[in-house]
Amino acid sequence: MNNFTDEEKKEAIATNYANVAVSSNGESSCCANKKQSLKLGYSQEQLDNTPNGADKGLGCGNPIAIASLRKGETVLDLGSGAGIDCFLASKEVGKDGLVIGVDMTWQMITKSRENKIKNGYDNIDFRLGEIENLPVADCVIDVIISNCVINLSINKQRVFDEVYRVLKNGGRLAISDIVLTKKIPQEMITLDSYGSCIAGANFIDDLKTMLEKSGFKDIKINPKDGSHQFLKDWSKNIENYIVSANIEAIK
Repeated sequence: MNNFTDEEKKEAIATNYANVAVSSNGESSCCANKKQSLKLGYSQEQLDNTPNGADKGLGCGNPIAIASLRKGETVLDLGSGAGIDCFLASKEVGKDGLVIGVDMTWQMITKSRENKIKNGYDNIDFRLGEIENLPVADCVIDVIISNCVINLSINKQRVFDEVYRVLKNGGRLAISDIVLTKKIPQEMITLDSYGSCIAGANFIDDLKTMLEKSGFKDIKINPKDGSHQFLKDWSKNIENYIVSANIEAIK
């Protein structure tokens, strides 16, 4: 039985993503990330129109594809990482819109802010913070996106409560994340697995219950069977226990 404390899990997650943030941005690494992102559902055009280093290949889908973003909207990205989804959303909402990216690792925030300034993205605000305690005011967000991040949280109910708080009435949740299809054997659960979007996943029914408890309606959680292919690269046999899913809901 693995009895990791919440602090140990959180430290493993933070360390993993901090290391990714400061890893080499050499040509081979960049190409590898783009190949991975193509598997996740991003188009070549999307990848070609984001700043170098913004794509770390860390997601499990493409939330922009399901968010139906409109000009002038305010968008919040939970766990924005190096910023790929924020940069894509920036183009969708236009100069009259705003995109806020929140990430818990200062290394990722530093990288995304550098890319924002270097490439002239005036409608993006990257903020250091935790998704359980969002540095965002009440009822100001039109759409919340996220890519394979909520599964990492130690307190997902708190995350959904915070998401509900910052959304406007009628606001939309449109995220890609990992869900369980079968309980993961204890021997496969390590501290590293918490930092790699595996051990913290929940079953669909549990996620629906949490979203309902926060107050959401019109909840849709649709697993993507095609995700089994790229999940094979994450860990041996893990595709037998988890699947990528699109998660949508309305406040």
